[in-house]
Formats: sequence, structure tokens, C-alpha cells
Amino acid sequence: MNPTEHVRHAAFQQTLLSARRTMVLSEILRIAMDSFKASKMRFALTALGMVIGTASVILVVTIGLTGRKFILGEIQKIGTNEVELEYAGGGASLSEDVAYNDYLTREDEKAVDAQLPGVMYSSPVVQMNDRISFGGGVVKDTLVLGVSPQYRYVRNLLVPYGRFLDETDESAHIHCAVVTETFAKLRYGSVDAAVGREFEIKGIPFTIIGVFKESVESFGVSEIADETILIPFSVARYFTGTENVKQIYFSMRSMSEVADATKEIKRIVSARHHLNSVYKTQDLREVLNMAATISNILIAVLVLVAAVTLAVGGVGIMNIMLATVRSRIREIGIRKAMGATYREIKLQFLAEAVIISLSGGIVGTLVGLALPLSVRLFFDVDLPISYLSILIALTAATLVGIVFGTVPATRAAQMDPVESLKYE
Repeated sequence: MNPTEHVRHAAFQQTLLSARRTMVLSEILRIAMDSFKASKMRFALTALGMVIGTASVILVVTIGLTGRKFILGEIQKIGTNEVELEYAGGGASLSEDVAYNDYLTREDEKAVDAQLPGVMYSSPVVQMNDRISFGGGVVKDTLVLGVSPQYRYVRNLLVPYGRFLDETDESAHIHCAVVTETFAKLRYGSVDAAVGREFEIKGIPFTIIGVFKESVESFGVSEIADETILIPFSVARYFTGTENVKQIYFSMRSMSEVADATKEIKRIVSARHHLNSVYKTQDLREVLNMAATISNILIAVLVLVAAVTLAVGGVGIMNIMLATVRSRIREIGIRKAMGATYREIKLQFLAEAVIISLSGGIVGTLVGLALPLSVRLFFDVDLPISYLSILIALTAATLVGIVFGTVPATRAAQMDPVESLKYE
């Protein structure tokens, strides 16, 4: 055979091999589908484990993402755009033995507002305490905060009854107060009954103009106690006898600006005071990041728990396929006698396992998506759907079919054709 004929012969054989493989694959799929049609109930029951497992994965991820969204939303209501500036100590020494405190002032607040465009709201906070009578001989040490009208927006406060402090109250030094719901209930019996009533702070009468509450549980990071009174800052400074402020709160336009704003606020204020004065800033980014990390870990753990269901479904597929191989021994012998190779027999039974697993995965995916989509359709609730979870579920279903279908397929492919034909 000359070189030219050898090349042609090799090309012809390669073409035949390619065509044969194509025919074999299509035939394998057809045989697998015929097998399923012959035993529909077995196919459905075998795939049921994968339906449950895949649906569980998607539902677990949906529930986890919903919880994560709710938790982060609640934390954001506290004020994740908020930056707290506080005097931490230090000051210029007048002599070797005497030092004075270098507290913050309203001028520091105005300087930050003027130099930092991202600041939307700001408010100083002056803290003091007074023993307030709650009637019946009950007297409690109560927290009184002197704040500006913008404090409501900085701390995301709600005022269900009455109104909050305004600029007129601040500029005119009006003796008015906004109290917590707990304070109103303890002193006046109900929340709505407190508005318009008078009480005394350090012997001076104050009129309650509103009742407030925090928009969400503050997880212990708020300066507001259960029984807290808010009064205008201009009035509070007469009680303290000084213009000094220990804390100033700023609210940025978005959380993305908080990191840079924290550094800039500290720089602006430090430049206005003595070198050895110490000022510290705080925000809720760490709390938010920690909550996000914890929720992601919980979602991962729940997905692993749901994956156990997939594994159980895979074991079911393997058992059914082993029983199938045992019941089709003569069929395997006939196919081998007609020229079917080890690879073709193995591929046939492996394809059946994968088709069962993937079919269950697809149905399970539809079931898993049906619940959140139904909730979205009939209720005004936006349940987050992770399309990555769909991809993971379908990929896992395919891998389960491959892994747990390999043992039955290998056992079928290794059978001796002579012994298989003799099997009764």
C-alpha cells in the first residue's frame, strides 16, 4: 500500500469511527428513554429523591437570603450612614501639673458641615441626668439629651405622636421635650396622653410636644435608653453651663462615603484643636459586615444540610440502578454478543442514571422556584432568588447521577457475555 492509499484508508476509518460513535450515543439515549417508558413508576420514584433534594437547596438559599436581607435592613435602620465623633481625652498642659479638657464645640460641627459635602445631617449630643418623678412616690434617675432638630434624621427616629424639635424651639430656647414611649407610659399611663403635659427638669417646667421611638432595636449601640428625654441643645447648654460637647453625630449621603468621611471628619476636627487632644470616630460598618458574614456562614451550613438530601437521593439512584442491572443481565449479554463494547454498555447505564438525576433536578428546581415566585405574585413580599443556587442545584444533580451511577454502570459493563446469556 502506497503512502497516498494509507492516508486515505486512515481518513476513512476515522470517518467510520466518528459516525459509529454518533450513532452509538443516539442509540444509547433512545434505549435509555425506552427503558424509562417501560417502567415509568420506577423512574418517577427514583427521581423523587432528587426532586426533594434540589428543591431543598433552592428553598434553603432563598430562606437564607431573605433572612440576610431582613437582618441587614434592620441594622441599616439604626444608621449605617452615621459617624459618631467623640472627645476621648488629652489637652494642652497649662503647667506640669494641670491640664484642661479640649472638648468639641458647635463650631467643630459647623466646620465639618462646611468642608465635607457628603454630610446630610449633623447634631451635637449633650448628656445629663435628673431625678424625674413618675408619680406614686416613684422617682427615677432619667437620661436627658440635648440635641438639635436634625438629630431625628441622624438616628432615624420615629415620632408617632406629636412632633419633634424644630428650629424655632432651638433658636427661641423653648422649654419643650420629646420623650420615649416607655417614659410616656410610665408617667402618664398611655403614649397619646403624654403630649401637651408638663413635667420638671431640675425644677424647670417642660412641655411634652411629642413621643418618639427608634425605628429598630439598636442592639445596645444606641445612646438612647428606655426612659430618655430629648430637649433642645440651646436649652441643655444652660443646664451644663458650657458650650462644650462630648459627642457630635453626622449622617452621610450613603454608606459608601462613611469610610472616607470618618477619616476626613477626624482630620478636620483635629486640625482645630491641640495636637495631643484625642478624638475617635465610630460607625456601624463593623456590625454590618459581621452580620453579613454570619448570615453567609449560616446559608452555607444550611446548603450543606440540604445537600445531604441530594446524597440520599443519589444512594437511591444507585440502588435502583443496581437492581436494574440485575434484571437486565440477558439484555446486556445480547448487546455484548452483537458487538457492544465495554464503553458503550457503561455509557448506557451511566446515561440512564444521569437522566434520572438531572430530570429530578429540573423538576426540583421548578418546585423550589414556585414558592418564592408565588409569594411574589400573591403577596407584597420580595423574596430574593439566587440564580447561582439554581446552577449549583442542577450541577449537583448531574454530579450525583455521575457519581452514584458509575458503580452500576461499571458492574454492567464488566459482565461476561457468555454468562449473561445463560442467566435465567
